[in-house]
Amino acid sequence: MTELELKYGCNPNQKPARIFMEQGELPLQVLNGRPGYINFMDALNSWQLVKALKQATGLPAAASFKHVSPAGAALGLPLSDVERKIFFAPEGELSPIACAYIRARGADRLCSFGDWAALSDVCDADTARFLAGEVSDGIIAPGYTDEALEILKTKRKGGYNVVAIDPDYQPAPIERRNIFGITFEQGYNDLPIEKSMLENVVTANKDLSEQAKNDMLLSLITLKYTQSNSVCYVKNGQTIGVGAGQQSRIHCTRLAGNKADIWWLRQHPKVLGLQFVDGIRRPDRDNAIDIYISDEHDDVLAEGVWQNTFKVRPEVLTEEEKKAWIAQMSGVTVGSDAFFPFGDNVERAFKSGVKYIAQPGGSIRDDQVIATADKHDMVMAFTGVRLFHH
Repeated sequence: MTELELKYGCNPNQKPARIFMEQGELPLQVLNGRPGYINFMDALNSWQLVKALKQATGLPAAASFKHVSPAGAALGLPLSDVERKIFFAPEGELSPIACAYIRARGADRLCSFGDWAALSDVCDADTARFLAGEVSDGIIAPGYTDEALEILKTKRKGGYNVVAIDPDYQPAPIERRNIFGITFEQGYNDLPIEKSMLENVVTANKDLSEQAKNDMLLSLITLKYTQSNSVCYVKNGQTIGVGAGQQSRIHCTRLAGNKADIWWLRQHPKVLGLQFVDGIRRPDRDNAIDIYISDEHDDVLAEGVWQNTFKVRPEVLTEEEKKAWIAQMSGVTVGSDAFFPFGDNVERAFKSGVKYIAQPGGSIRDDQVIATADKHDMVMAFTGVRLFHH
């Protein structure tokens, strides 16, 4: 048995704390820092997500995790000029794995504040340099270049958490955990998410492109490692809204849809044109953008506030302008970890530009849900697979 002693558990009063293997060696190594209990929960869940994404798509993948759910996940596709601007990416050519993490973090920069990063591929200097400028708790990857490790070791006054995972490690087929002194046991959820799951297209429109299939796979794999109930919006190989841990399916759909709307609004010309004061901290800039987009924009434009954020007082982004901009969003995919019980979920998704839906099916109102999707000429696949995660 090998073990790693931790400072404490979920909370400082929960001592002692450790991670350990009953048989064999731990499949990970701490290269820097001292990760905690929640850090390792984020690390191991996020690693499974990016490993599954790489296996399903063949592309490098990254995730940004907070409190055992992804704030964002993405594939390593090139960044557009607009994406570079809204994600605050550095100039010049970037590696695919760096693009993957920049896109994953850019999905929801507010929720990614203090995140745990996960990479499917070896962490290189491009990724490390970007991470060095962000507020982050740690990273897990199958390896690190020498240059990347040296960069990461300078972060957080030398205390940044860096974990290397054995990419070939396979967990035992049975997993156990204790709740209130009682041991729970179940089979490890090793069900692969594959394109064959998308063959049962139940809508009249059956035009499912390869890009849409990849986006469906991304949404489903993200949901597999998101606290349920959960719904995930995806566009062009990147999550743009994750709704996690809600008791009601429609609240998941609304929460994730609202996040997708914010992601899209960050590309509005007025937002792209915001002029920030020199030397502003990244979290302050991200908070200001979020408030500017939200209904609380009067707060950031108030006298005595905006001068500390913007070089010039920005124009108000009106509700009419926001609605008109959101109406232009299209080609979005939404996935759900369990069936949509009513057509209202489809109606809400449509408001955020959803064209493609992947969900298990199996509701007694499937006909209503399909009819709602047909009304909007959507393409919906029933996977037949529930993806609850707790």
